[in-house]
Amino acid sequence: MRLKDKVVIVTGASRNLGRVYALGLAAQGAKVAAADILDASDTVGEIEAGAGEALAVQVDVSQEAATQAMAAAVHRRFGRIDGLVNNAALYLDLAMKPFWDIPVDEWDRVMAVNLRGSFLCCKAVFPYMKAQRYGRIVNIASNTVFKGTPGLSHYASSKAGVLGLTRTLARECGEFGVHVNCVAPDYIPHAKDDKERPERDAMIQATRAIRRREVPQDLVGTLVFLLSADADFITGQTISVNGGSVMN
Repeated sequence: MRLKDKVVIVTGASRNLGRVYALGLAAQGAKVAAADILDASDTVGEIEAGAGEALAVQVDVSQEAATQAMAAAVHRRFGRIDGLVNNAALYLDLAMKPFWDIPVDEWDRVMAVNLRGSFLCCKAVFPYMKAQRYGRIVNIASNTVFKGTPGLSHYASSKAGVLGLTRTLARECGEFGVHVNCVAPDYIPHAKDDKERPERDAMIQATRAIRRREVPQDLVGTLVFLLSADADFITGQTISVNGGSVMN
């Protein structure tokens, strides 16, 4: 197991992609803190049913005090924090619309969760990682940054900020043994998308070198790699997991 006994926080872990990430990391031996503004006890229960070790932590990643409390609770339970996967984000509830129709409060909320949330979670775990001279942070960005996806200017802009944050933190944290990288998935359809925009997935699949639907499990191997000893000389990088839709 490539992550045996590593303590990893996964934000947004109660459902969808975050749940898959949490289960995948636990299968590789990680002790997982499933953090979410929603109840993540089902994720924890599934990990424990597979003989893994996990902790559910309720957190609003856009609030500094909440992220600090999250990190303290994880450290109190496990005695260390080895990894952080910044997955929590607003996306599914966003209606695609041109930038001139996006209300300012919607723009601000997307930035608060997607960008400020990643910043605050990094800030919360860093003191623990610095003290142990070891840490692996993986931020989740998006291929909308490279594509300039119409209708999602707030989401794409927030994820572009995540790229900049990743590169800057990699420079600032490297001397303390903390590596910061980024993973950029392509469009991963949800049940809501299949119902409301069934043609969108086929259109995007046609842009890929590997012409199939992307699923959350496609990201797990890359996350495990970046959190493991195999990536000990990698930091500040963005890995696009997109079937060749965008080639960086």
